[in-house]
Amino acid sequence: MYVRPLSPAEQRGLEAGLRSSEAFTLRRSQILLASHRGQRPSEIARNLGCATQTVRNTLHAFEEEGLTCLQQQSSRPKTIHAQFDQAKCEALRAMLHQSPRTYGKQTSVWTLSLAAIVCQELGLTERQVSIEAIRLALGRLGVGWRRAKDWISSPDPDDARKKNGVTP
Repeated sequence: MYVRPLSPAEQRGLEAGLRSSEAFTLRRSQILLASHRGQRPSEIARNLGCATQTVRNTLHAFEEEGLTCLQQQSSRPKTIHAQFDQAKCEALRAMLHQSPRTYGKQTSVWTLSLAAIVCQELGLTERQVSIEAIRLALGRLGVGWRRAKDWISSPDPDDARKKNGVTP
């Protein structure tokens, strides 16, 4: 796998990339020029201290984009898939209105990480999601994160009086 033959303009662009202050541009220019000299991807990777796949990705990018591949693009995902649709958000809300002990946990206080674990155990999510995914799901419901003591109603008949700090 080698880079295609370079035009004089591309050759000049890659040589200019060697003087770039951007590490991304410099590395890609080095990779492409080494490939132009006939070096194999594994040899280029060894000489530059990078992965062979990085070399291959650079060669593919140059093939598709030309010299524009020397400019670093955003690493953000092009699309974001919400882990929770509306039904799952409602199920999350219902889950958080119960004690974690209902789900076999040793605590009576919800945390975002505990909610993520229980969501996976209940099958709301295929894998354990981040605490930020839980926070975003609650945000879509218009609910800010609060500790479970504000959400769970106690079976104690004096619970409201105790929470409000009223004593007889």
